[in-house]
Amino acid sequence: MTRSRRRRWLRWLLWIAGAVLLLAVALLVLWVTTWPDVAPLAKRFPETTAFIERDRAKGVKVRWRPVAYDEIADELKLAVLVAEDINFFSHSGFDKTEISNAARDAIEGKRVRGASTITQQLAKNLWLSPERSWLRKGREAACALALEALLPKERILEHYLSAIELGERVFGVEAAARTNFGVPASRLDAAQAAWLAAMIPSPSYYLRHPSRHQARAALIARRVAGHDAPEQPTDEDEEAGSPR
Repeated sequence: MTRSRRRRWLRWLLWIAGAVLLLAVALLVLWVTTWPDVAPLAKRFPETTAFIERDRAKGVKVRWRPVAYDEIADELKLAVLVAEDINFFSHSGFDKTEISNAARDAIEGKRVRGASTITQQLAKNLWLSPERSWLRKGREAACALALEALLPKERILEHYLSAIELGERVFGVEAAARTNFGVPASRLDAAQAAWLAAMIPSPSYYLRHPSRHQARAALIARRVAGHDAPEQPTDEDEEAGSPR
């Protein structure tokens, strides 16, 4: 290769490197400028969520009523923790044990279980989407870190219970309690709490498969009564397709 050709190749390589660098900077700027503002959540509920806006974009009416932490039955809080994230109050947004178990299953060729914590699920519900991608998981992780840094655990759980999808166009435990049982979330009993907690992985799936939903609710109720560890996702849960 002549010296002139080497110089041309060098210029091309420098041009490509510069273009990649500019693209990376542009993506970083876009990432930062579209970053959700977590701080206001310390004092108030959000005006909407990404999942609610997803349904509203389809022209449908949603049922949503945020509710204060102290106005949610303890039975429901416990059922949700048992079903979704029993270590919620002891981890910092990521459950290392569940992540390790998920990685082990993947290495062994088993069906990969979900390892998202309540904090990660809240980040997804508030600002992201149900798509499965590394970019979404990366943003979810970053948002979860921000939530854990700026909000107390009770506030995170309060927002989660107020935003989670629990039926067809039904969001939050207050709307779900009134829709399904005709009572506010503060008056839910243990069986009703387990019924709602069982809906969380994929409401649309469990509405189509009521027998599987009832079986999951019964399992959650038994584990709450026995104070056992939370049930790991079963094949049926994975079939539900919950992107957690």
